[in-house]
Amino acid sequence: MALLKKLWEYTRSTQVWNSIFRHGPTDNARNRGLAVLTNVFLHLHPVKVRRSGIRLRFTWCMGGITFFLFLVEVATGLLLMFYYHPTVDYAYVDIVDLREQVPLGVMRELHRWGAHAMVITVWLHMLRVFMTGSYKPPREFNWNVGVLLLVLTLLLSFTGYLLPWDQLAMWAVTVGSNMARATPFLGHEGPGASLLKLGDISLVHAGNDARFALLAGRFVGAGALLRFYVLHCVGIPVVATILMAVHFWRVRKDGGISGPV
Repeated sequence: MALLKKLWEYTRSTQVWNSIFRHGPTDNARNRGLAVLTNVFLHLHPVKVRRSGIRLRFTWCMGGITFFLFLVEVATGLLLMFYYHPTVDYAYVDIVDLREQVPLGVMRELHRWGAHAMVITVWLHMLRVFMTGSYKPPREFNWNVGVLLLVLTLLLSFTGYLLPWDQLAMWAVTVGSNMARATPFLGHEGPGASLLKLGDISLVHAGNDARFALLAGRFVGAGALLRFYVLHCVGIPVVATILMAVHFWRVRKDGGISGPV
């Protein structure tokens, strides 16, 4: 034990240790605070929190569970990308192979059910925030960031729905994308579209409206599959990650987890 203690003391006195941990031992309030503030993984958390604000029956842990499920989706999604080809010829075959041929093909099921669970936990988190009044000043900005994250979660689920490239996916996305035709000013059947004209020529039509931009064409085809794949794997996750960082940061800046009302 004495040898281990001396080794530990020597390690903590080295320049390598000091270059990583720039604070003393957590034997007083100041060093405990520095241990949090100087750690990349802990600095988003406040040094002190209200005990009433972190009770399970108050928070339901829905925010933390949602973030954990997002990490699960990222990890399993990266593994799936090694085996999946976003092309009409291979998409469905790859999904079948993931279930029957590929080692750890269960990752696809984890990814799928994790996505369903994430949608549920996001809604429950928003419900908890609303019912406890945690959206009120000074937290109204973070509430709006949370609403954007809710929309992005639904878009992640929607874009991922097409990737198996089966009949259920194709017709579900066909029905869902048809709603984009009614987008105000951006859908050729939406309100305000008839007002956007240049003489007798309509500036918004079926060949350039919101639905066309979403599907990269007039129908669900190879262009839609590739576009949904890029949005699902790169575009939306990047935006969601940035907004989550802002969301966590504002929770702390707004006084931590709100207490019971």
